[in-house]
Amino acid sequence: MMDGMDLALANMETATLYVLGGLGLAVLLLFVMLRATAQARAAQTEAFIAQHMGQMAQRVDQLATGQAQLDGGLRAQAQSQSQIATLMEQRLGEVQVNLHENLAKVQRSTGENLASMQQKMADTLAVQQLQMQENLSNMQMRTGTALNEMQEKLNTSLMGNAKQTATSLTQLQERLQTIDKAQENITRLSGDVLSLQDILSNKQTRGAFGEIQLTDIVSKALPSDSYALQQTLSNGKRADCLIHLPNPPGPIVIDSKFPLEAYEAMLSSETEAALKAGIQMFKTSVRKHIKDISEKYIIEGETADGALMFLPSEAVYAELHAKFPDLVREGFAARVWIVSPTTCMATLNTMRAILKDARMREQAGAIRRELGLLYADVERLGTRVDNLDRHFGQAAKDISEIKISADKAGRRARRLDNFDFEEIAQPEDNKVVPLSKPES
Repeated sequence: MMDGMDLALANMETATLYVLGGLGLAVLLLFVMLRATAQARAAQTEAFIAQHMGQMAQRVDQLATGQAQLDGGLRAQAQSQSQIATLMEQRLGEVQVNLHENLAKVQRSTGENLASMQQKMADTLAVQQLQMQENLSNMQMRTGTALNEMQEKLNTSLMGNAKQTATSLTQLQERLQTIDKAQENITRLSGDVLSLQDILSNKQTRGAFGEIQLTDIVSKALPSDSYALQQTLSNGKRADCLIHLPNPPGPIVIDSKFPLEAYEAMLSSETEAALKAGIQMFKTSVRKHIKDISEKYIIEGETADGALMFLPSEAVYAELHAKFPDLVREGFAARVWIVSPTTCMATLNTMRAILKDARMREQAGAIRRELGLLYADVERLGTRVDNLDRHFGQAAKDISEIKISADKAGRRARRLDNFDFEEIAQPEDNKVVPLSKPES
């Protein structure tokens, strides 16, 4: 970079020398042009004199011709013309002398002007050279300043790049740490998935998983006093969840023990025969489960005339409705409603609205009684506001009468103050106005 700067300074000095040489050449060309101009003026003056002398010679010839023509009778005139010619020659001599003197003056003036112009050009050249030296010095200073600024910017840029590189490395390290944590989470999640598979592969743990999922959904949707878990019915059967709905429809049971073995066998079948066997097994298991729910959890006079079969998987629910609508219709016929986690939440929200409406009906008498008391309180408040308004009106009237009495007392006091200077005028009304009674 420093070599480039030295080369730039050398190029600038060379350019300066070229400029100075060009100015010197311009001065020399100007001097030559002025000298040529002076010579051209001298040549023009000599041509003018020669032309004038030629004209004078022509005139003399004409006069001589006239003298020859008039010779013989005009000798006096010839003598006079001779004198005229002599005078003319003298005049011509004087003109020539004057011309030579003028030419000398022009030459001297031209020389003086040329010397003055040369001096002015030398002075101008010196001034320009001084200015160029100053400009060159200023340029060198600006160049040095610019180089210093460039060096500082370069240093700052290098420092900034170093900081940015350090920041990037730090961020990269943080991202690598994040990736490591994500990898650990993925490993942990893989373990959880394996654990979930182990849970679903065991019938007992799978039933517990369904019960836990159902319990979580019900606890989020309903108040705690509106349902019971693992409730034993009058027939000795234990319901996974019993929703205490008012009659009708009455308490309704939700069962969470769905047979997933047949569904998994159907999905894992590799041949057409195994698939048909899996489908038949799935239908048989679902029909049996629907029948068990209908017989165990629908008890006349104790529970509602229907029950819910909870499927802990949305995939099983979608598969059942998409490919086995006959099973869904059989569930409707047996009053067993099949629900998934999503539809179960919607059903529970509807039940919550029913419970809220039932509780409001139960509290309707208390609400009506409280409304009656509130109406009586409002009427009593209105009466008291009217009484207070009358009191305020009477107080305002008393204040107005007090102001009238105070004004009269003030007028009487002013008249007493002027007792020694003027006769007190008789008041229009000599009656004393009581403060608590209106003015008569």
